[in-house]
Amino acid sequence: MFFLTYLGRELRRRMRQAVVIALGLALGVGLVITVTAASSGVKKAQADVLSSLYGVGTDATITKKPSPPKGGGGQRLGIGPGTPGGARGGPGGGGAPRVCVNGTCKTLSGGMIDNLTSTSYAPISQSSVARVARLHDVASAAGALVLSDTQVTIPSQAHPNVPGPKNFSVDGVDTGHLALGPLSNGKIRSGRDLTAADEHSDVAVVDSNYANANKLKTGSKITVGGKAFTVIGIVSQPQGSGAPDVYIPLARAQALATTGPGAKTHLTGEVNTIYVTAASAADIAAVQHEISRLLPSATVTTAASLASQVTGSLASTARLANDLGRWLSVLVLIAAFAVASLLTIAAVARRVREFGTLKALGWRGRRLVGQVMGESVVTGLAGGAAGVGLGFAGAALITKIAPKLSATVAQATGQHFFALGPGGPASSSPTVTHTVSVPLSAQVSTAAILAAVLLAVAGGLLAGSLGGWRIGRLRPAVALATVE
Repeated sequence: MFFLTYLGRELRRRMRQAVVIALGLALGVGLVITVTAASSGVKKAQADVLSSLYGVGTDATITKKPSPPKGGGGQRLGIGPGTPGGARGGPGGGGAPRVCVNGTCKTLSGGMIDNLTSTSYAPISQSSVARVARLHDVASAAGALVLSDTQVTIPSQAHPNVPGPKNFSVDGVDTGHLALGPLSNGKIRSGRDLTAADEHSDVAVVDSNYANANKLKTGSKITVGGKAFTVIGIVSQPQGSGAPDVYIPLARAQALATTGPGAKTHLTGEVNTIYVTAASAADIAAVQHEISRLLPSATVTTAASLASQVTGSLASTARLANDLGRWLSVLVLIAAFAVASLLTIAAVARRVREFGTLKALGWRGRRLVGQVMGESVVTGLAGGAAGVGLGFAGAALITKIAPKLSATVAQATGQHFFALGPGGPASSSPTVTHTVSVPLSAQVSTAAILAAVLLAVAGGLLAGSLGGWRIGRLRPAVALATVE
């Protein structure tokens, strides 16, 4: 009781010094909390971006690079007038229109050519999905077909003016594993989602942006791979996710899709993307290694490897928060601890006569050290409390004034486009980029608050230890010799 009474009295007597030490510790702790909150906000923003681009519930994605086209060129499709008995391999000079795919031409009058193809990725046997799912650290796996549908309307004598080629992306979804893949990241706005019962049905879920652009609604009919599908649902995806335009059951996609324009080989029993969930976040690296051993020719992409491809202000801010912010916090903490220690040592030097008198009256050295340590810990706790307040204020300020961050990721969507060249329109599968704007919201976690309080107490203990070391060397005779 006497110890606490004496402690409170000494702190009140040295209020100015205690306030200066507490403020120094508060500045250091407040900066640590602010930087930690900003870093957490950047990480959350990055996680949101990766989630929208990568798909909820997916830890790894397996794909294969497509084989280069035979003959060194891309798939080609040409449209032109023909002549009766015209030469095979190119448009002729009159008569009914002719359509040429890879040099093979057909004479048509009206109608439409509809190619549902896999151009961005090479096929993978669907049996590989089950093999991946049986790996030790894999929780679940689902196959999918990332496809592109190109529709070319053929002119006729009655309708010579037709729109240009239409291209949209299609995702063949495993209706038995809807929790994996891009469809799991969307929200149904009208109608319903695909179900396991839709496995062999001609039904589709359409992205809301594509539906708005093409005036589609629940119950509308769309043509995919030359077949009419009924729209059963409209889904919205996060901004910038690069989501497919149309989702259809995997079995129907396999029956309709081919390996390229003009190809006759369908993808029955094949997928070109496998979505994988690890047993735990700590197992993702092990899963990547296991898959690479099982499928050596495949490319295994994880969220971490995709994060390294993110560019834009989000990536720059993440590096700034992780590198500059961390070192700045360390330097400020060192400075705050040094100031607190020097002020405590200086205070002990000014109290030489007091401590010498107390020793002469019978106080043991450890009791004097405890006195100084107690004063320092109380000061540290006060500094920690003030630092938490400063940290919350700094986090709120960052959230209020920070501009929106942008993240850009290169991603293949399965689409291919036409480019006019010497041999006619050539289709290609470029890698497209998706840019998404995300707000920065600095978040103060409970762990950061506890760490801040521990740092403040550690600073107080350090200062008290140095002051106690000075007291331990104090001799009563020397101290009493200074008493007038």
